[in-house]
Amino acid sequence: MAKKGSWDDDFYTKKAQKEGYPARSVYKLQEIQQKFNVIKKDFRVLDVGAAPGSWSMYIMKFLGNTGFLSAIDLKPLGIQVQNKNFFFIQGDAFSQENIQALAEKGPYNAVLSDAAPSTTGNKIVDTERSIQLIESIYNTALQVLLPGGNFVFKMFQGGKEKEILESMRKNFNSVKILKPQASRTNSFETFVIGLGKK
Repeated sequence: MAKKGSWDDDFYTKKAQKEGYPARSVYKLQEIQQKFNVIKKDFRVLDVGAAPGSWSMYIMKFLGNTGFLSAIDLKPLGIQVQNKNFFFIQGDAFSQENIQALAEKGPYNAVLSDAAPSTTGNKIVDTERSIQLIESIYNTALQVLLPGGNFVFKMFQGGKEKEILESMRKNFNSVKILKPQASRTNSFETFVIGLGKK
């Protein structure tokens, strides 16, 4: 009998393939959106760590022609988007040049990130790398988010969650934590949702 984790992987991977998304991660964002309404039709949105492109694809489908999406990743996107309301940079999300280019397309109503560092299999090392990445994304979000804006990012459990959540609560009206159903059963990832930047 298959383990639940492998069944989940098979279910969400097949569902993504059937619906034309390059990765199963789209269903994490879909659940976050359904529960917390982090993006609205007329929003300007920034997707940090966008490759292979499932989150960007979902966001663009949701926004249609009424909002705007900027996306950035070191890797190329695995999707083709022909839309004047879409802007993509392949490069370092934290270089001053790229931050400036993204800021010029803002300010943003929402910053979303499913970014994760390259993993080693060592939970301590991977968690530390995750925290460093989160801090960089967080600092960028605070620079480019409008007051009232929303921020979503992935965090591995077992690190400096307390310090990050304390800072989030100072900067956002409401902070929620969710492990989406589409997350792998054996994964120690959670998503942090900051609603209403102060």
